[in-house]
Amino acid sequence: MQTKQTVSRLALALALSLTAVGTFAQGVLRVSAIPDEAPTELQRKFTPLGDYLKKETGMDVQFTPVTDYAAVVEGLATNKIDLAWLGGFTFVQARIRTNGGAVPIVQRAEDEVFTSKFIVPQDSTAKTLADLKGKTFAFGAPSSTSGSLMPRYFLLQAGINPEKDFKTVAFSGAHDATVAFVAASRAEAGVLNASVWDKLVEAKNPNAAKVRVLATTPTYYDYNWTVRPGLDAAVTKKLTDAFLKLDPANPAHKEIMALQRASKFIPTKSSNYDGIEAAAKAGGLVK
Repeated sequence: MQTKQTVSRLALALALSLTAVGTFAQGVLRVSAIPDEAPTELQRKFTPLGDYLKKETGMDVQFTPVTDYAAVVEGLATNKIDLAWLGGFTFVQARIRTNGGAVPIVQRAEDEVFTSKFIVPQDSTAKTLADLKGKTFAFGAPSSTSGSLMPRYFLLQAGINPEKDFKTVAFSGAHDATVAFVAASRAEAGVLNASVWDKLVEAKNPNAAKVRVLATTPTYYDYNWTVRPGLDAAVTKKLTDAFLKLDPANPAHKEIMALQRASKFIPTKSSNYDGIEAAAKAGGLVK
C-alpha cells in the first residue's frame, strides 16, 4: 500500500513539474533571424524590437542567433523557434519543409519592392552587367534571396550564366561581407541587397567607399516575419498587431523602425512568395 502511495505521489509530482515546464515554455517567445549580416549587428538591430515585443505580448523574448540559413528553417520546422526574420527564399524553404505550416505574418513596406545592387570597385571600367563576363564574382549566402537567388535569376534573364560566364564564383556569406570582398579585391564584382547597401553608405563604411553600384535589379518580394507551425493563434495575433502598430513618428518606436530600416510594417501572405519559389525551381534550387 505504501509503495502504491509513493508511486502515486511521484507520478503527481512529475505531472505537476511537467505542467510547470509547459507553462514556462508558453511564456517564452523564441526568436531568430537568418544570418545575413554580422551576428553583432543582428543582435543590435533586434534588442529594442525584442523589448517592445516583450511589452506587447507579455512574454519573455529570447533571441537565438544561428550560424546558417538552414538552421532557421529547421528551428521553425522542429518547434525550436517561434518567430523568425526570413528572406523570401528562406521562407519558401520553410514553407516546403513544414508542408505549408510556416506562416508569414508581416513584412516591411519596403519588402514589396525590394532590389539588389551589383557592385564593382570604384576604378572598375565596367559599365554594364555584360562587362562582368570573365570577372571574379561574389554572391552572399547560397540561400540568400537578395544576395544570390534573385540576382542570379536576373543575370540569367540578361543572358549571363554565372557558372559559365564569370571567371570564378564565390559566396561571402553575408551582404556586408560581399562589400568587403569587392573592396579588398577578393572579387571583381558582387551583389548585395539594397537595404544593407544604403545602410553602409549612410554609415560611411570604409569598404562601401571603395566600391560603386553598377546596376540595380528589378523589384521583387523579400523579407518577412514568419511564425512556426502550430503557434498559438492568440500569440500570433498579438505579434501581428504589435508589428502593425509600429510607427516611426512615435518617439517610442523611432529607434526600432530605424534599426529595422522600415517605414512601416504591413500584412503579408504566403502567395506573395510564389514568384520566388518559381525562380528557385527554375534555378534547380528546389523541386
